[in-house]
Amino acid sequence: MRILTAEQTREVDRRTIEDGVAGIALMENAAHRVAEELVREFAPLDTQNIVILCGKGNNGGDGLALARILREYNVHQLRVVLAADPGEYTGDAKTNLDRLKEAKIYPQRSIQEKLRERLAVTLVIDALLGTGVKGAPTGRVAELIRATREFPLAKIVAVDLPSGLGGDGDVVKADITVTFTTPKVEHYLAPGAAEHVGRLVVSGIGCPPWLIPGGLEVGEKDEFTPLFAPRKREGHKGDYGHILVVGGSPGKSGAATMTGLAALRMGAGLVTVTSREATAYAPELMTDSLEDFSLERKTVLAVGPGLGVNRELIAGLMEKSTVPMVIDADGVNSIAGTNFRGRGLATILTPHPGEMARLLGRPIGDALTDAREFATSRNVCLVLKGHRTLIAAPDGNIWINTSGTPGMATGGTGDILTGMIAGLLAQHPAQPLLAVRAAVWLHGRAGELGVEELTEQCLIATDLLKYLPRAIRELL
Repeated sequence: MRILTAEQTREVDRRTIEDGVAGIALMENAAHRVAEELVREFAPLDTQNIVILCGKGNNGGDGLALARILREYNVHQLRVVLAADPGEYTGDAKTNLDRLKEAKIYPQRSIQEKLRERLAVTLVIDALLGTGVKGAPTGRVAELIRATREFPLAKIVAVDLPSGLGGDGDVVKADITVTFTTPKVEHYLAPGAAEHVGRLVVSGIGCPPWLIPGGLEVGEKDEFTPLFAPRKREGHKGDYGHILVVGGSPGKSGAATMTGLAALRMGAGLVTVTSREATAYAPELMTDSLEDFSLERKTVLAVGPGLGVNRELIAGLMEKSTVPMVIDADGVNSIAGTNFRGRGLATILTPHPGEMARLLGRPIGDALTDAREFATSRNVCLVLKGHRTLIAAPDGNIWINTSGTPGMATGGTGDILTGMIAGLLAQHPAQPLLAVRAAVWLHGRAGELGVEELTEQCLIATDLLKYLPRAIRELL
């Protein structure tokens, strides 16, 4: 599913209006979509006690249109609270304010003064601020955002975006967010998004699909199902790739071993690790010497786990290797500060934010911009790990991964991911980008399943391999 920035959203709306759909009609459609979601979740609406908080922009206009529509559902316990004096409303928001005849309007300074019966409120609709918020909310808007906490028993439904999300101040904590046309970047990447967006509902309001630009999408697990079709009956281990894990220097064999195990569990036919100690952990792994390993008949390289910084070795591999290469950990550190260029989707880098900063030679700024520019300028597939891992392709397209859990913030989970990516690449060399994205999603989903049983505190890296089969079955 495509995702839009605030600027792209405004452009899509502008072009839709140019194509003949009136702005007031888009606002009306948005209000109807919110009303429909309220009916699905909270019917019968005539038993609800509803407060709608309306800003003076288009988001507030949606809320004002919703107030009028709710009268058609016989909602009598309804209050509309304005974030500004009525005279400050302009454009389509003013039109909807003028149309609103029956619901009471409270423009006074303190919501608490007029809503002493707030304990009876069952639904709060947040229509204060939309996308493109800069800085912290101030004044009356900030007061109303804080006032949403005055209704601890009420459900909060945000229109388009929880107000304040993407800024640096107070934020509404929504149970449901109803957005329009596509999800927005803030729903996934804004600080605190996971805690404030709640359940995200995406509804159409009349913007033609052909006006929605590509370049940024959120991964959907159904896309990955074809990678897990039943194997042919006569298949053998040679059909599913031979991975070489280059890492595991003395004292760091565990990292390389975990990568090798993950590649096997992901379905690779054969895995060799450049650490003699690996077989002590898993007899299924073959071993070679880090000082004198062979690239012969290897179909994928996984480079870096437990390696130590070794610029000469990595430079040599990047020059000589003709097979896909997944570069992680010390492999990434070994190319930081160099002018390396990859081989497109055959070069996959998996840095965490600290390693990404070393690649950039500076702290990360805007993660989307940095990931896209790095992937395109260095001709690589970049997997920027984090709460929302970004997969940036060398053509500039980016996917946001939505699986994962804070329980995965423990040593070794990155090594597991490297092995999983390598394992899927070995089996699906003709679909490298899909294999990378699928591995990232499965990695996060296995973590989520593990946390359900083990808790966030008790999950360790190798537990992900225990829950990987369950994650794969969800794709089937």
